[in-house]
Amino acid sequence: MLSLLYVLPILAQFVPYEHLREQLRRYAPMSAGLAIQATRRLDTLPIGPWAGLGLLASYAAGALVLGHVLFRYRDA
Repeated sequence: MLSLLYVLPILAQFVPYEHLREQLRRYAPMSAGLAIQATRRLDTLPIGPWAGLGLLASYAAGALVLGHVLFRYRDA
């Protein structure tokens, strides 16, 4: 999960299509986390603070569910 924070923005730089590149930047967990703590110039952010909070929470919930499923089937 930690590699997703850093790998997705780096890979987004190499996408040749501008629209797809912006979508990858917008929905990356790093952008969502940084948008939560922003207090100024909110219109320049790729995603808003409340949407970023929801997106980051869904990434965390997804990681917890995936971890639970892997733990359940590998260790039980």
